[in-house]
Amino acid sequence: MYRPLPDGITIGKSGIDGLGVVATKEFKANTVLGIVHVANKNFPHGYIRTALGAFYNHSDDPTCIILNGFWHQIPVKYLVTKKDIKKDDELTAKYTLYVVEEDQWE
Repeated sequence: MYRPLPDGITIGKSGIDGLGVVATKEFKANTVLGIVHVANKNFPHGYIRTALGAFYNHSDDPTCIILNGFWHQIPVKYLVTKKDIKKDDELTAKYTLYVVEEDQWE
């Protein structure tokens, strides 16, 4: 069965703005949660946002980082936990409009 969001993640009320991505279970630091953007030069700004990528909010003190990678040789951006995540924590990343910042493992 297709699920638009990874297991353990839902869309819920955000403490930042409107709706956001919220954990429904705990995640350890450095857990790859899923793909948030898929590179495609035919789309505005060069990316297709996934369901996960459409709802995570910006934070200057984010719970997650964005890492560049590949999925079947297609360039993608992954959402990865930066620290241990508790149930009901909002999953955030640092970004500016249409520019997703890639962090390095700390």
